[in-house]
Amino acid sequence: MRDNVRVHPTADVSPEAQIGAGTSIWHQAQVREGVCIGRHCVIGKGVYVDFGVRIGNNVKIQNYVSIYHGVTIRDGVFIGPHVCFTNDKRPRAVNPDGSLKRSDDWVLSETFVLEGAAIGANSVIVCGTTIGRWAMVGSGSVVTRDVPDYGLVWGNPARLQGFVCPCGERLQEVDSSCMESVLMVCPKCGTEIRIPAEVCRQTGGGE
Repeated sequence: MRDNVRVHPTADVSPEAQIGAGTSIWHQAQVREGVCIGRHCVIGKGVYVDFGVRIGNNVKIQNYVSIYHGVTIRDGVFIGPHVCFTNDKRPRAVNPDGSLKRSDDWVLSETFVLEGAAIGANSVIVCGTTIGRWAMVGSGSVVTRDVPDYGLVWGNPARLQGFVCPCGERLQEVDSSCMESVLMVCPKCGTEIRIPAEVCRQTGGGE
């Protein structure tokens, strides 16, 4: 029994999916078997959630997002409209002999979106990547490699441009005297966060 779950009549939700209390699933969304969605989530119009996907609590997924098998989304994540997650780094419809590929003819590459992260509209998340805690991906980006905790990335391919506070404001550097980390502060709420110095050196596209 699904207590306090709102499912629009046009949505297609498998009876084998687990849906947490307080979650809403809107027009024409499809949630397949084996999916686990936590409490108080919002699944927007036309969202596709493939089999076995795991979604945490308090997650907002906007219209027409595609989340394929192998993706795990943690608590408090925001996913903007038309974001697409992939799950195969070498996709083909057929094998070299021309036969149609079966479910066991490819290698799954898992993707993780960690707590509090936000992904802007129309972004593509290439499989095998991890988007860190409270990271932010700018709209229209193509994420091809891991994004660090609090990282702000954008572009194609997405590059690290700075760091953001959990409140969403861009962090400002206040002390880089420590060899191991850089102290940053949020100009809006005053939160102080230490970012590993090695990660800071990646800002602007460096490796």
